[in-house]
Amino acid sequence: MIEKLAALSRLEFNAEEKEELQQEMQKMLDFVSQLSQLDTESVKPLLHLTQANNVFREDIAENNFSSSEALGNAKNKDEQFFKVPKVISK
Repeated sequence: MIEKLAALSRLEFNAEEKEELQQEMQKMLDFVSQLSQLDTESVKPLLHLTQANNVFREDIAENNFSSSEALGNAKNKDEQFFKVPKVISK
């Protein structure tokens, strides 16, 4: 298993590292097997970590700035638009 995972992840391990990884993986599998022994029959599935509801504001279009306010600090602009460097060439 360690060699297969190493090959898939393109990692190389010496014999000592493989032994250490095998022991760590066995600890993880033992822990998971402990969890599978718990009685979860009466536990409802967890869909969300908290009971909080969506607290986002309504998405309503508003005119918060006039064009002149929005362009006020722009370095490069014309009467209505921001001017930006050309990024697409023909």
